[in-house]
Amino acid sequence: MTNHQPEPHSDAWSDWLLHVRHGGDAEYRSTMRARLNQYADRVLHGARLAAGMTLADIGAGEGLIGFRAIDRIGPSLRVIFTDISAPMLRHAEALAAERGTGPQCAFHHCSAERLEAIETDSVDVVATRAVLAYVADKPAALREFRRILKPGGRISLAEPIFRDEALVIGTMKAIVDGRSPDDEERLLPLMHRWRAAQLPDTMEKISANPITNYTERDLVRFAQACGFTEIHMEFHIDILPFAITSWETFLESSPHPWARPLKVILEEQFTAEERQLLEPALRRVIMAPNSVTIERITYLTATKPKR
Repeated sequence: MTNHQPEPHSDAWSDWLLHVRHGGDAEYRSTMRARLNQYADRVLHGARLAAGMTLADIGAGEGLIGFRAIDRIGPSLRVIFTDISAPMLRHAEALAAERGTGPQCAFHHCSAERLEAIETDSVDVVATRAVLAYVADKPAALREFRRILKPGGRISLAEPIFRDEALVIGTMKAIVDGRSPDDEERLLPLMHRWRAAQLPDTMEKISANPITNYTERDLVRFAQACGFTEIHMEFHIDILPFAITSWETFLESSPHPWARPLKVILEEQFTAEERQLLEPALRRVIMAPNSVTIERITYLTATKPKR
């Protein structure tokens, strides 16, 4: 596997979604796709779409939710795709053309909290998957969702919860900071440095970072404050077998768009001696047959009140 180089007309979002997320590993990409389809299906179950409706797929990325909705409902469904990444929006538009669904799709380059291109009271359902997690002002985005929804329209959202994982890294930091200078155990500080390069490790940083400064209950509170009713939240914790089967894939992938791959972190922040200590130990843990991953995802549905 060779080092991935960003494409000329890509950005951080498109580069991660199309390449870094799966480390360039076709087998892992296929496994991940199956898992992503399950997330999208849960979102669509909560959306309660029907023929003739309009769906806004906010932060659409590759268009996973929107295209699966079209596959379910058919040509009468109108889908509005939005994304903050212009390259990803072009990618989704090209996929729509390939699928022959271009005429029932619209594409808008905008952020989740600024949906000016979409008219007020114009859509039946707003759907997201891992979008609000990266929005600094989540209530502002939810207010926009409410604005564009028709009275009686629904939101159906799936958002990752990173806060627990960040708190674990913060605990690692506290242990490392409490060690005596002559402590011979060097592995834990190295593990902490790697994890802290991908997620914040202090309460101050956790509170300032959009992907860690909220919980599933905060999303419920935000939705209620924005005037939504019939709010239902399900918090899913899934402990699953680790899906990456190649150490090289693990080195070249990353857990979210704002995290650099371990390979880059090792090259930039670790000496050769530190890498020789960390990599074999980490590889034994990650590649162990009983290795697992923990996913924490919130599914939220709510309704805009009818007038």
